[in-house]
Amino acid sequence: MDQDHILVKGKTVDNETRCEHYQGQRDIIAIKFYCCNTYYPCFLCHEETADHPVRVWPKKNFNQRAILCGKCNTELTIKEYLSSQFICPCCKASYNEGCKRHYHLYFDEIETEK
Repeated sequence: MDQDHILVKGKTVDNETRCEHYQGQRDIIAIKFYCCNTYYPCFLCHEETADHPVRVWPKKNFNQRAILCGKCNTELTIKEYLSSQFICPCCKASYNEGCKRHYHLYFDEIETEK
């Protein structure tokens, strides 16, 4: 899928980066995978269509743009996304809070507030 010249690979089903695995109203981000520098809607899309295993983003690279808002096509850094409170800082679209259950599949260990 071409998101204003940003290619999103995988099993996408619409122009807001939803895929056949996650199609909820707030499932509107794609993640650039560290291992291949390619956007996919989710880890399952990567697993099913890429020809290599996933490598997670190391903490030292969290300043890299690696999250694509499917609503406004803005690329966010990992830090911006993780601190966004699940709301796009540009268009104010809401993201799925359930994605945090999968952070370990995308990002190196994330420190949580105590």
